[in-house]
Amino acid sequence: MPRRWYESRWPWLLAAALLLLSITLRIERPDRRPSGSAEEIERLAQRKDLNVLFILIDMLRADRLGSYGYPRATSPTIDYLAQHGVRFARHLSQSSWTKSSMASLWTSLYPLRAGVTRYDEGLPEEAQLPAEILKQAGFRTVGLYRNGWVAPSFGFAQGFDTYERPIGTGVPATAIVRNPTVREGATDLDAVRAAAEFLKVRGKERWFLYLHLMDLHEYLYDPSTAIFGSSYSDVYDSAILRTDRMIQQLLGDLATGGHLSNTLIAIGSDHGEAFLERGFEGHARNLYRETQEVPLILAFPFRLEPGLTIETRTQNVDLWPTLLDLLELPPLAPSDGRSRLPEILAAARGKPLPETQETAVAFLDQTWGTPQMKPAHTLSLLRGSLRYVLTYDRAGSGLKLEELFDASGDPGEKRDYFAERPDASLALHELAAAQLESETVWQEPPPKLELDELQLNQLRALGYAIP
Repeated sequence: MPRRWYESRWPWLLAAALLLLSITLRIERPDRRPSGSAEEIERLAQRKDLNVLFILIDMLRADRLGSYGYPRATSPTIDYLAQHGVRFARHLSQSSWTKSSMASLWTSLYPLRAGVTRYDEGLPEEAQLPAEILKQAGFRTVGLYRNGWVAPSFGFAQGFDTYERPIGTGVPATAIVRNPTVREGATDLDAVRAAAEFLKVRGKERWFLYLHLMDLHEYLYDPSTAIFGSSYSDVYDSAILRTDRMIQQLLGDLATGGHLSNTLIAIGSDHGEAFLERGFEGHARNLYRETQEVPLILAFPFRLEPGLTIETRTQNVDLWPTLLDLLELPPLAPSDGRSRLPEILAAARGKPLPETQETAVAFLDQTWGTPQMKPAHTLSLLRGSLRYVLTYDRAGSGLKLEELFDASGDPGEKRDYFAERPDASLALHELAAAQLESETVWQEPPPKLELDELQLNQLRALGYAIP
């Protein structure tokens, strides 16, 4: 039976090309950034007018973006930035649950060392966050968040002059919310509008702006982006396209205010989303590639021609060491991540990337939302093309499942090689055992929060089963 037109690859490639052309016409016209090189990257730290914009797209997996090889036209704006910036091709989040993942991202520490692995834990005051370093360097620091797991009560507001949820103006009448979780009546459009207002009022100051976008988590889209189908996976793609248009609008606001030529932009995510690759949907349940492989894209105040791709394995714990190094600001300490500036400069100069044998780490306590249950750890280690996953039984019996995948011959990581490769399995098992012995770096244990019913209801509304 011949394939229907929408089952073929070429219509999506054509649509992607047309959308990219449309976005290019909209962005390049105000995008008057000069061309740059390795030398301009090195000179970023000398600039006294440089701003920092960090956009966190909640629940975005890398392989659903055109710049990461996806044939559907889900992300023309993000792809444009990648085309003229730096794309980290093999980037890992540290957990598949937002709060634990974001605690690692902001502290540059693996989850067990950051100490935020359960629903009532937060970052202690002794933790030094990037916003504190930037504030000390003279930046006005503003955070606009839409996910309750990164609320101030959990310690994430440290260093921000302003840290708040955008005021909701209601979900547009044309919008479709397939997975309604956030109940305050706000959308990412409210966050973008709040950012635009900040730029109008404070844009002439030196600033750091953090936007935590949430529409994708809600599968929120509108008729103009509903071009892929009706399954959950299709709607997810439609929601990515709508989020991409929000970013396009924000870039337009930056261009209008003359900020594109003096702003360093980072776009990342806290985790991905599963679509029955292993028989389940969602996230915050385990640690496989579909919930761990996330994008990281850097856009400079100039265009790189062509853009750079870093094929080395990188992690979210590397994000802030890299940005702070670009600005020549004090590093986070202690840190499990490291600056990737050497790889960026090597790629910009056409030289081989530095050799590395590092092991990437992700962690999840499967019982994070059920305090009456004992912790049930899942740990994922990545080295080269191998992914090792160790999963303990949720019932507390101590039984565990060990799996070993090899992306070199199995890109979807579906075949388990654990029994077939005993040497690699044993080596990674021993590394995992050492990782599970990790303790928090803080002098005092991370604070345990007594959440009131309002806070619990807000978090339950995100779709998580909290008693």
